[in-house]
Amino acid sequence: MPIAQADGRHRVVVDRVSPEIDCGRFPIKRVMGETVVVEADVFADGHDQIGCQILFWHDGGVEQTAPMESLANDRWRGSFRVTELGRYGYTVEGWADRFQTWRSELRKRVAAGQDVRIELLIGADLIDEAAARATSEDATILRDWARRIRDANERGAAGTESGSAVALEELGLEVIQRYPNRQLATRYEKALAITVDREKARFSTWYEVFPRSCSAEPGRHGTLAECEGWLPYIASMGFDVVYLPPIHPIGCSFRKGKNNSPSARPEDIGSPWAIGSSEGGHKSIHPALGTLEDFRRFVAKAAEHNLEVALDIAFQCSPDHPYVRQHPEWFRTRPDGTIQYAENPPKKYQDIYPLDFETSSWSALWEELKSVFQFWIDQGVRIFRVDNPHTKAFAFWEWVIGEIQKHHPDVIFLSEAFTRPHVMYHLAKLGFSQSYTYFAWRNTKQELTNYFRELTATDVKEFFRPNLWPNTPDILPEFLQVAGRPAFMIRLILAATLGASYGLYGPAFELCENTPARPGSEEYLNSEKYELKHRDLGASWSLKDLITRMNRVRKENPALQSNSNLRFHETDNPTMICYSKSTDDLSNVIIVVVNLDAFHRQTGWVRLNLESLGLGANHAFQAHDLLGDGRYLWQGSQNYVELSPETLPAHIFRIRRRIRTERDFDYYL
Repeated sequence: MPIAQADGRHRVVVDRVSPEIDCGRFPIKRVMGETVVVEADVFADGHDQIGCQILFWHDGGVEQTAPMESLANDRWRGSFRVTELGRYGYTVEGWADRFQTWRSELRKRVAAGQDVRIELLIGADLIDEAAARATSEDATILRDWARRIRDANERGAAGTESGSAVALEELGLEVIQRYPNRQLATRYEKALAITVDREKARFSTWYEVFPRSCSAEPGRHGTLAECEGWLPYIASMGFDVVYLPPIHPIGCSFRKGKNNSPSARPEDIGSPWAIGSSEGGHKSIHPALGTLEDFRRFVAKAAEHNLEVALDIAFQCSPDHPYVRQHPEWFRTRPDGTIQYAENPPKKYQDIYPLDFETSSWSALWEELKSVFQFWIDQGVRIFRVDNPHTKAFAFWEWVIGEIQKHHPDVIFLSEAFTRPHVMYHLAKLGFSQSYTYFAWRNTKQELTNYFRELTATDVKEFFRPNLWPNTPDILPEFLQVAGRPAFMIRLILAATLGASYGLYGPAFELCENTPARPGSEEYLNSEKYELKHRDLGASWSLKDLITRMNRVRKENPALQSNSNLRFHETDNPTMICYSKSTDDLSNVIIVVVNLDAFHRQTGWVRLNLESLGLGANHAFQAHDLLGDGRYLWQGSQNYVELSPETLPAHIFRIRRRIRTERDFDYYL
């Protein structure tokens, strides 16, 4: 098939635009107020000067422009800020800039002593052409400039220096650059997209609590009203998101007993993830927790403590869910006529029926599941933690997140998908605002360094926002099982400083609960997923104070509120890890050194990349430990550290530069 004839007057090539995810198939992610830095290869035939710019727009808004500057080897860079929630588009445009080409060649001709009278007239004509494109005030400036060039040219003999001097003035240059001749500009063939979220999509601190375990009396089912009493405790530690596991009615058929026993006793309360009974499904609240009005009150009370409520959405059903009776076509049927329950052979989950996303009634299923999100949005929820999204259709997630955020761009979705990397990344590309990670299983210096470089120093950072969890109701990592309280401190500090968003399953975490169901298992013994728990929040061994300090440090230091600024630094001890975070202007620089050995005191030398920290090799600076409150005078790249896991296994240094006053008095800023 013959190729369509292009307009041959378009001489500029625009190529290799970044950031661009999967050839423009998916949007990048930003939050309001952030800057988008765009680069592209822009070049043309011949020797003409090139002009290029970014074109960007908010959905339904007016197209805006941002200039790009030449780097080297035909690479250009520019930037713009996103200031509204929702979708933005952007692309790059380049053109042969006749005025800049003329100006560059004029300089060379003048330096060579050539007659430039004709060239000056050409330049004046180009300036007049720009004046025709300009606003009235700028047009006046440009027309006056062109007139003065012509006047000087006429007075001078053979185009003397006076005419050239006027033509090469800087005064009009800034004005004319605002009105390039883009008639033959080449626009990049794709319009790329940005999803812009609110700040909490980038920086958030989560605390998971089971309301049914919030009763003041051991053995009694807690209520949402009683969970309100925990809000001051959660807020006092500095969390800003309180995350509730499913709060819906729980099925009775095939209910699991304590420790995931397949035989439940009459008093066993079942798993909150076995959703649905005769009392309702995904739009209902477990009667033992309270009413819908109680839930709305809980959301309002949380807001009074500067906490947002995140709700777990698990699209699966118990055999007793109303969907099973009303829409059997939404489930997969086995040859014996029974509905297929969930399995992960050899494990069987008879208390859970997966939804069939290959059903011929998929459209009705999608609409119903979308209505579940909308129902809870109507109750005041704006954050959803989605259970196992990788076991549902990818196309569904792209559609439903897009539909919800079209009308509610402030809604945040957290993907709980502990699965293969490509699947986790694809879910993030489809629209999930944040994602669980492999952090729970990355323990050594090399494992942590390699993994977080992948998350923060590659294209992954453009679409994947990590949310780090040292523990969850499903995951009690081996390191926490065997290394006791110091291990919990180490993992807390790593999670809170490596990631801008992190969460804890509490109060299991601050109370250092670490007994596995059996050797080699990551399940908790007497797991809260299957029974009520009653805990002493005032226990002497609680990490509450350390958690409070960590969250205060995070809120007071903007460097810890982003992921893309993470840099690792060398240590001579493989059991110690050192990394830094800083703001773009280097006004806030944080250096973290962590002893990864939960059993022994470790010592060593850290070697800092001073240039990345804005520090000079010969200038002293103060390292103020925000955890222990110690202050150390450091100079140069190599500095000594020792850390004991029993006390504080880490330093979190804020770098303060020495300022010398007129009276030779030193202080640190």
